[in-house]
Amino acid sequence: MLRGIDPSIVTGAFYTKLFSDHPGLRKMFPKDMEPQYVKLMDMLNAIVAMLDKLDELTDEIAAMAERHIGYGVKNNHYKHVGDALLHTIEKGLGNDWNPAVKAAWT
Repeated sequence: MLRGIDPSIVTGAFYTKLFSDHPGLRKMFPKDMEPQYVKLMDMLNAIVAMLDKLDELTDEIAAMAERHIGYGVKNNHYKHVGDALLHTIEKGLGNDWNPAVKAAWT
């Protein structure tokens, strides 16, 4: 995804954007965010690596969705997460961000 950029910077930027835009979501996450950073990067890397075979991730994604229901995640939260992710990728890619990349990630 954003090769060459320290994953903690990517995930830190993502959660900073998410929590600054939607501070009420912070309470849904652990105080120590380091394990969350790892989980996010692992999932993003897995999805990107398997873009041509996403059906192989169906069970893992379904299990993750079930866990998130237990955390109190609501449908509208996914838009907030998507917006923060697009923002993070845009900032990370800089001049490589373009309408085609945006459309692909969207």
